[in-house]
Amino acid sequence: MTGLTRRGLLAGLMAGAAWPALAEAPLRSPVPPARPVRGAAAVPSADLAEAIIAEAKLPGAAVCYLLMDAKSGEVLAAREPDRPMPPASTLKAVTALYALGTLGAGHRFSTRVLVTGPVKGGRVAGDLILAGGGDPSLSTDDLGDLAAAVRAAGVTSVAGRFLVWGGALPYLPEIDRGQPEWLGYNPAVSGLNLNFNRVNFTWARGGDGYRVGFDARAERFAPAVEMARMKVVARDLPIFTYADGGRTEDWTVAQAALNKDGSRWLPVRRPDLYAGDVFRTLMAAQGIRLDRPEVLASVPPGPTLLRGRESAPLPDVLRDMLKFSTNMTAETVGMAASVVRGAKTHAASARAMADWLASGIGRRGAQFVDHSGLGGASRVSAAEMAEALRRLGPGAGLGGLMKPVKFKDAKDLGSARAPQRVVAKTGTLNFVSGLVGYLTTAAGEERVFAIYAADVARRDAVPPGDRENPPGASSWAKRARRMELRLIGSWA
Repeated sequence: MTGLTRRGLLAGLMAGAAWPALAEAPLRSPVPPARPVRGAAAVPSADLAEAIIAEAKLPGAAVCYLLMDAKSGEVLAAREPDRPMPPASTLKAVTALYALGTLGAGHRFSTRVLVTGPVKGGRVAGDLILAGGGDPSLSTDDLGDLAAAVRAAGVTSVAGRFLVWGGALPYLPEIDRGQPEWLGYNPAVSGLNLNFNRVNFTWARGGDGYRVGFDARAERFAPAVEMARMKVVARDLPIFTYADGGRTEDWTVAQAALNKDGSRWLPVRRPDLYAGDVFRTLMAAQGIRLDRPEVLASVPPGPTLLRGRESAPLPDVLRDMLKFSTNMTAETVGMAASVVRGAKTHAASARAMADWLASGIGRRGAQFVDHSGLGGASRVSAAEMAEALRRLGPGAGLGGLMKPVKFKDAKDLGSARAPQRVVAKTGTLNFVSGLVGYLTTAAGEERVFAIYAADVARRDAVPPGDRENPPGASSWAKRARRMELRLIGSWA
């Protein structure tokens, strides 16, 4: 940073572009057979449903669903509703219920700047600490505003160390170890997170090769990142490799995979150091020089709060999570809820959420390995998911947090009468698809539904190197999604 003026540094940072996207006995309640509800339309045709499923051409896939009356719980249509299925991102609907039921709708996540000594004449006579509170929505712009608030508080220099703390939540190096290590939607999770724990890798072709770098761009700021490093290597495959350098994250990229210029989000494995790196640069833009960040194991007793930043209320955080299906947000809010319940690890947190669900719906069977659905080993039945939406959803206002489903054309709808309203959560993994939510029929009847399709054997057979986009997965997902929409249309 030597030789840069505060004005010049701020001008450079403002160049960022916008960025996007058991101790109890087992509980079991058999699902009653589908039958008409008093005053409701006839039960949807099973023959029509079977024709829709056959038309999707998903050989080898299990297809399960359950359609219920939202008030009475009467089953109107069902196909293998008790079969355990991979939930994919529909699990985020359960996570939203779990977080709201544990933390409450008024919960906010905080990020604090603490000091261990008094501020005299603008100088902090001690250490400065960036302490995370598990906020999954913290962005570079938020850190920029926090740095400005520190400067506005009269701070001009720090005598001691710059420390970062992410111990508010258990640390997880990656959500699912079975995923390729370069996927931006499979980052680390901790109590100090930034930009959904992704860093932007940029490259541009020059006369002597490629210029590469990393930044932490948001809408207003795009500071360069020093803790992530990239080396271009003359090879075809693998496209990326990753190594933990201790204080750095060391990547290589295959030169054959680079075009003239571009960028891509890569996951961050040390989010505490990442946030510290970015905050240090933003503080420098305010004229406050900090040493390189050091990781703090625990917050010392008696620090003074200098400035803080709070997230939006939990329902707003969850609404964005359900809309954009952000895995890191799901893991953060799920673990935050489990910490309140005494869980110490990510695996224990997933089990705690499954136990909570069983207690809430009176059915035990779901098994979770995470809170986002990214891990393919999680299982939930259509009956369990539908019961969660029916019993737990209304009190939490889940329907108001879900994304409206839009039918593009008559082929999507598969029915002459469109539903009045459908809000749902989608879920997609390789050869796994799900759609769960709430339906208001054309006649104004309120329904709850859960639909799952999965070819687990085909998913498990995908080689690790092909898991980002295996052959046939995209077309399979499109056919499955069309099938789900047509089933809803047949129920409308």
